[in-house]
This record gives sequence, C-alpha cells and structure tokens, in this order.
Amino acid sequence: GPTRKMPLTASAMDFFQLFVPDNVLKNMVVQTNMYAKKYQERFGSDDAWIDVTLTEMKAFLGYMISTSIHHCESVLSIWSSGFYSNKSIALIMTQSRFEKILKYFHVVAFRSSQTTHGLYKIQPFLDSLQNGFDSAFRPSQAQVLHEPLIDEDPVFIATCTERELRKRKKRKFSLWVRQCSSTGFICQIYVHLKEGSGADGLDALKNKPQLHSMVAKSLCQNASGKNYIIFTGPSITSLNLFEEFEKQGIYCCGLLSTRKSDCTGLPPSMLNNPETPQSRGQYRIRMKGNMSLICWYNKGHFRFLTNAYSPVQQGVIIKRKSGEIPCPLAVEAFAAHLSYICKYDDKYSKYFISHKPNKTWQQVFWFAISIAINNAYILYKMSEAYHVTRYSRAQFGERLVKELLGLEDTSPAH
Repeated sequence: GPTRKMPLTASAMDFFQLFVPDNVLKNMVVQTNMYAKKYQERFGSDDAWIDVTLTEMKAFLGYMISTSIHHCESVLSIWSSGFYSNKSIALIMTQSRFEKILKYFHVVAFRSSQTTHGLYKIQPFLDSLQNGFDSAFRPSQAQVLHEPLIDEDPVFIATCTERELRKRKKRKFSLWVRQCSSTGFICQIYVHLKEGSGADGLDALKNKPQLHSMVAKSLCQNASGKNYIIFTGPSITSLNLFEEFEKQGIYCCGLLSTRKSDCTGLPPSMLNNPETPQSRGQYRIRMKGNMSLICWYNKGHFRFLTNAYSPVQQGVIIKRKSGEIPCPLAVEAFAAHLSYICKYDDKYSKYFISHKPNKTWQQVFWFAISIAINNAYILYKMSEAYHVTRYSRAQFGERLVKELLGLEDTSPAH
C-alpha cells in the first residue's frame, strides 16, 4: 500500500504530484523555452512566440489529460464548435497559444555528447517517475509482468479510415510493466525501442526469448532479495530465466506455451499431449529441485512452470456453469492474479490520453503520464481522502484537469 499518509483534504493534484512534482514541470518549462530559442535561431524568428510559464505548462498538460476523459480524436476539438468542444476550459488558453506550446514542447531540449539512448529526450522524466513510484507505494508479494493495453479507443478504431489505422499501427516501441496484482499499481515501466534491424532491434528480437528475457530482467532489477512472486505470460516463461531469478530471491509462476515459450531444458514428454482422453481437472507433474512443471487439463492442456508453489497443494478453479474444477494451487493463483490484471486493463486503459503524436518520445511521454494518473487514482482510493469525496476515475480525471487549469470549482463532478 501507500508509504505515506495523505491528508483528508488532499486533492487530485496532490496525488498526481507525488509522481510529477513542480520541479519536473519547471524543468519542462525551461527545456521548452530553450528548444524554442534554438529552433528560431536555426529556422527564423517566430514573433508570435512568448516564453512559456509554469502556469501555462500546467494548463497545457490539463488540456492533454482532458482527452483521456472525453476521448476526442484531437485535443484541438476543445476549441471547436463540434460535439467535443468544451467552452468551460477553452477560455483558459487560446487555441493558437496551445498550438505554439505543442510545437516547441520538450522535456530534454538537446542531446548531450555522451548520450546514445534513443529515449534521451524523456529518460530523465522516466527516471523521476520511477523514483516516485518506488517511494510512494510498497507493492504486494504477488506481481505480474505484462504489456498493458495502450491502443486507441476501440470505437475510434472501428470508425477511422484504413490509412489512419495503418499509420497508428506503426508504433516504434513496446511498453512493458511490472504491476502489483492485488491493487493494479504499476511499479515499474520498461520501454523497448525499435531501434533498427540490427541484432538488438525490436524487429530482430520480436517474439524471441532474448527480448522477453531482457525485458523481464530489466523490470525485476529492483526486486532482488524481496521474495516477490512474479507471474508471467508464455512469451517470458522459461526454465533458464526462472532459475536465474531464484538465485536473486525472486520466485515465479508462468504459463507455458510450446509455440511462444523457450522450452529449453524441459522434458519433451510433458510438452506433448497424451493420447488417452482426460477428464477436466486431471494433471501431471514433473519436478527438478524447487521447479515444477504442471500439465493440467480443462477443455485443453495448460502447462505451468513454477518454483513459488508446492505442486501437491490443492486448489480449485470456480466456473459459473461447471462449478469447481480441481487443480494445483499454482494454477488457481495464476488464474486469480491474471484475471485481476485483465480487470485493471478493462477499467483503466480507456483513460489513456487520446493524443497520439508522430514522434516516439512524445508517444511514450503521454503513455507514461497516463500511467502516472492511474497510479495516482489507485493511491487516492486507498487514502482517507477517498472516504470524504469518493470520486470515480472519470471524476478524478476531471478534478485533475480543473486543478491544472487553475479553475476554482471544487464541487464533485457528476
């Protein structure tokens, strides 16, 4: 849970600033003004440009965040006369001023001579965000490694043209998270760039064990020695990785797929389906030290690799129609924790910022801001302030937008 007690009067902004404090916003102001100056020195002066202020930067973020609540295709719809127009917040800043800030917006204006990383423009921000996640929240023992749903609103995808869809599919990075499976709080973010067709590029490593093993190690670099139980999907699950994690005091439970997983070192007899028909709930087990390979049948064969649960401990999967199906405890735990993450994705992914810029670093930045707001709401729900106001996720987002824009209205949104 949270590591600090927030006051009863804590606002949405107070929770958001646990991760994006004023000093980070002030740095964005400085870097944006530096970039604007350098840009104009190179391409000619811009008489309409005036240096941005902290108040304007907060308003700029507020406008962007408002797209996560109203799901408008373009943030500029706020100033339009159409369905997504919002007269109450459009008066805070003119559209032309917003577009100027959007043109020059930067988190890191210039590449240093030592920098080779493709995300250098936002790496300091991601590091600051990670420190905020680590200091504000203590995760539960059970955690999940996965790729969250970060795609656009399904209604928009159904209505946009094929050309627009192709353009949006060309995302040049993959985003992975380590997530507390009892609260949904995202503890760590890892961004893997598609940096080219070389040996380390995403194209070369896509759906291959090297990439997913590297992702898992990066996400768990702060988890050593804490006896965490990490749940993984088929692309990450492998015997070599789990044995390496065990040496670091990290225990695992993963779904295994003969098609997607690295099955090196696993007995072939357990990877092939038996010829004799099986009844639901039957399972076979093979062990090597603390590691168990479980093959469980339920309208199909499911394989699990784990060193976190004893294979002899019994559990049950409860189905609405067929009732209780017996299984090893590892299978029950895996199903419970993964189903929570699916609920998290269903509940929170629709509140990701709708603005989708062309530049990769900007796409990652807005996804990271969206995750920070979701984490802020989770901390809000676990605080005493929630029992005073009880905002929904949409109301929390609306409150945050109003506070960033400096509007005085403090009544709950309906």
